[in-house]
Amino acid sequence: MIRTSLCYLEQNGCYLMLLRNKKAHDVNEGKWIGVGGKLEPGETAEQCAVREIREETGLTVHDLTPRGMIYFHAEGWESEEMALFTATHFSGELTDCDEGELRWIDKQAVMELNLWEGDRIFLRRLMEDAPYFEMTLRYRGEQLYQVIVDGQEREPSDCHFL
Repeated sequence: MIRTSLCYLEQNGCYLMLLRNKKAHDVNEGKWIGVGGKLEPGETAEQCAVREIREETGLTVHDLTPRGMIYFHAEGWESEEMALFTATHFSGELTDCDEGELRWIDKQAVMELNLWEGDRIFLRRLMEDAPYFEMTLRYRGEQLYQVIVDGQEREPSDCHFL
């Protein structure tokens, strides 16, 4: 299982979003996501998030808030355990990212972006300031077919209320 971290930096009612459009053979190609990546050996999820934010954005984060744990399962891909964070305090100058285009997106416009369906579910929970949660997302290709939130299975089509 791949272990990763992902962080949504928040500023002035916006999230810093990354359009994945520069990496070959990228499962996220053409999708908008937060900033993050794979844990290195001996690294905690928090350490990974801080490192990845610095590497991908040039910013130094000062206040990671753990928001959830997401488990991704997709046919043909290795399963992933992703620690989810938000941050509102950071310093430095935003730099170019070699994995895609970084852009501050108003939270009200985020759902209009090309996102994974499961990301829409957990982003909604972040925007509503939901308490820490665990979520399992299962995909066939790009189709989300199973969602489990805090141990309760939900129909993907009924997840608008989560």
